[in-house]
Amino acid sequence: MKQSSTPDVAAFDVDGTLTVRDCVRPFLLRVGGWTGVSSAVLGRPLVSLAAAARRDRDRLKELIVGGVLRGRNVEQVEALGEVFAQQVHDGWLRSDMVARLRWHQRAGHPTVLVSASLGPYLRPLGRRLGVDDVLCAEPQRQGDRFTDGLAGGNCRAAEKVRRLDAWLLARSLDRATVWAYGDSAGDRELLARADHSMLVTRTAVSAVPAGYDS
Repeated sequence: MKQSSTPDVAAFDVDGTLTVRDCVRPFLLRVGGWTGVSSAVLGRPLVSLAAAARRDRDRLKELIVGGVLRGRNVEQVEALGEVFAQQVHDGWLRSDMVARLRWHQRAGHPTVLVSASLGPYLRPLGRRLGVDDVLCAEPQRQGDRFTDGLAGGNCRAAEKVRRLDAWLLARSLDRATVWAYGDSAGDRELLARADHSMLVTRTAVSAVPAGYDS
């Protein structure tokens, strides 16, 4: 493997990058069913319409997540998250991208998920994948109950970079060589910030980057 004078860190988006599909909606449906998801939008129609008119996907997500989870017991939702994480792990992961993740881990690179997916299932998925940390969208909570919206906002676009940079700085890795993997416009800033970036498409990704040893 090529030698570097600085440590390497690998940051992975999740939905559409490590997985073959979106995970947020299926999880919310598991928690609240179609009735819960529909009520989250219809319960605040003016606010939802305004967010839709502005194409403010972050605000729409806050409304839907808050509408589905508000008032629910944190422990019960996280138990559903454990089951859902196993479903994702067993059936929705891209084998080629998991192989690339494993390459980074074998090389000793700290690995972190940086995703707009939701913490109740993404943290247990991260444990199953053996990553070092999970930076994601966290539903707001108070005590043992979820409340409205997201704590710290949605983890997409520029927020991904902010979260990753804060994580790196806290671990004295702010000078690390960053590898980043993402598949959508919400990953554009993360990919631009990285030293090595890959826009993941449907084309299979090699387990080992070109020019590196296995």
